Amino acid sequence: MPRLLTKRTYSISVLVLALTIPAAAFAAPENGSPSARIGLADAVPAPLIEPGVSLRVEMRRAARRFRKARRARLRRERTAAFASLGVSNATLESIASCESGGDPTAVSSNGSYRGKYQFDYGTWESVGGSGDPAAASEAEQDYRAALLYTQSGSSPWPICG
Repeated sequence: MPRLLTKRTYSISVLVLALTIPAAAFAAPENGSPSARIGLADAVPAPLIEPGVSLRVEMRRAARRFRKARRARLRRERTAAFASLGVSNATLESIASCESGGDPTAVSSNGSYRGKYQFDYGTWESVGGSGDPAAASEAEQDYRAALLYTQSGSSPWPICG
């Protein structure tokens, strides 16, 4: 069954095509061309796609670069938000890695500790959370853990804090 294009993948595809087709038209001219005779050979941009690389491969690379840049931007924004609460992103990442391996959907073997920071329901509600901590978004879990760390330090995580 063919995979349907989402709005985001469609937009990336169109962007790559819009940048690729004009670049191919301006590929470096040969020595006998008029632009080479008037000294424009060095001013013409090289094609955006490497020779021998398919458009599909180049689109995947562009999408990967886009996702990586977006993750970096979100990480910077979270770091700034956590700094205002007095906790570093590295501290939270360390706790999450120890508690759940960084998995926001993790549930302890007995089911009483849930989510990336292994909250129990009482602690989760004490920092303003509602519902199941493991069902909350990763960003909300990070925020609630930063609040808890601000209130209680590392004591809620006796082994990992």
